[in-house]
Amino acid sequence: MTEVSFYHLQRAPLERVLPKLLEKVVERGLRALVIAGSEERVETLNRLLWTYEQRSFLPHGSVTEPHAEAQPILLAARDDNRNGAKVLVLVDGAEGDLAAYERCLDVFDGNDATALTAARARFTACKRAGHGVSYWQQDGEGRWERGD
Repeated sequence: MTEVSFYHLQRAPLERVLPKLLEKVVERGLRALVIAGSEERVETLNRLLWTYEQRSFLPHGSVTEPHAEAQPILLAARDDNRNGAKVLVLVDGAEGDLAAYERCLDVFDGNDATALTAARARFTACKRAGHGVSYWQQDGEGRWERGD
């Protein structure tokens, strides 16, 4: 079964958190597929990963670009695992075939009531399906701590 970690954004927006999570994936020598809610969001995230920090570099691309299969981090609006990712990252309430991955990071905006309700439903569904599930929330300084 897939290990699914839910990341409840409270203090920092996705644009600050996502690059840091992806840095950890790359540091571990893993590949990731990031599924966003729309093609427009994919392009926004693609630009973000080029510019989020002046001294950092995250090797990435989108499924619409050449050599998608060679990208350690691939961005898409649907589950299109051309790069052979073992880690699935879901943002904007996007969905993917969890069984096809070793690990899934479900990142959601805890300040949006609709997103929070949907994340709770996904959490419950993952537990019922037998996936290993964990929940992470940001503390007062923006660090991740495991929740109940």
